[in-house]
Amino acid sequence: MARIVMKFGGTSVADCERIERAADKVAAEVARGNEVAVVVSAMSGVTNKLVNYCSEISPLYDAREYDTVVSSGEQVTAGLMAIALQKRGVSARSWLGWQVPIVTSNVHGKARIEEINTEEMEKRFAEQEVAVLAGFQGISERSRIATLGRGGSDTTAVALAAALNAERCDIYTDVNGVYTTDPRIEKGARKIDRISYEEMLELASLGTKVLQVRSVEMAYKRDVPIQVLSSFEDKIGSDLPGTLVTREEDIMEQHIVNGIAFAKDEAKVTLFNVPDVPGVAAKVFGPLADSSVNVDMIVQNVSEDGQVTDMTFTVPEGELQKAIDILAGQEDLKDVKIRTDKEVVKVSVVGIGMRSHAGVAQTMFSALAEKGVSIHVISTSEIKISVLIAKDYLELAVRALHEAYGLDQS
Repeated sequence: MARIVMKFGGTSVADCERIERAADKVAAEVARGNEVAVVVSAMSGVTNKLVNYCSEISPLYDAREYDTVVSSGEQVTAGLMAIALQKRGVSARSWLGWQVPIVTSNVHGKARIEEINTEEMEKRFAEQEVAVLAGFQGISERSRIATLGRGGSDTTAVALAAALNAERCDIYTDVNGVYTTDPRIEKGARKIDRISYEEMLELASLGTKVLQVRSVEMAYKRDVPIQVLSSFEDKIGSDLPGTLVTREEDIMEQHIVNGIAFAKDEAKVTLFNVPDVPGVAAKVFGPLADSSVNVDMIVQNVSEDGQVTDMTFTVPEGELQKAIDILAGQEDLKDVKIRTDKEVVKVSVVGIGMRSHAGVAQTMFSALAEKGVSIHVISTSEIKISVLIAKDYLELAVRALHEAYGLDQS
């Protein structure tokens, strides 16, 4: 007998028919003698509708009341899932975040989980009852409903699995696992059977949308195996049909590169004639950080005379104008010329095998050069290499890299 947390995303519970299908999977796990907790998202599209209601009433809404409104979508799904399980003869009840309770910080809309009290839930497990938990929500230290940010149900599921010492957290979605790259771009992309926490964390942060970054961070920290699998296929999680995110040492064969990710929402900012004096980087990036503008790739070129420097970096496209306004308002940068480019994309190769293999970067640069793809900016870490290229070359670059690293091979 195992203890499992099963999470169903919005597309998996989009209507009553899909909720019934998800309930069949839960019932199948219970029939195998497993203790099961279920975490559900709101039905697909419901959260967006609730967000729009808030904005329609007032663009400057109270974040605490916003959380009260948008958390209601998961409440509906949790109740319907419990009813569907009871219909199948499975003992089940719904739990809201405040009933568990899931204690969070006071940052409404982006709260962080601080503690989960599973005492009562544990008692119900002993009575063979399935707990159906509304994801995405908790209760703040000030006794207000607090939500965890978009995609927060993934975080709820992993946090619950950690608190319950569950064997695994199965995340059911509309894809049957994590792929070497987006199959819509590269038809030869293949499903990865096992991937390390570190690789998944890099892929999630670099544009792969399968898992929320915070959920992977928590799984890594608490050593909770996550399985990504499809709610539209017949197999259940205990058959291990999806992609298992686990410890590096639990993966028998390490690939040099395991996946290729890309992010389309990048914008490049170049500052010309920046005075090359100590502390100038802090004057550029400090105000951006203070305003919560996320700066990613950074390159600096100093002039021959050492008097001025050019700086190039990337920010999320949606924060570009905010970044420009902040930089233009700095007295120390009044003579600096700013140039921007939104027609760029970040492409990254990720793999823990990079630690022990030379020539990974050379393979990437050669593959792009052969296709005539120019690189604007490069950034690296121990297990990833990212390049900024023109948006028009995205698909060509992804296909070239997928072939160069042999990712379409078994």
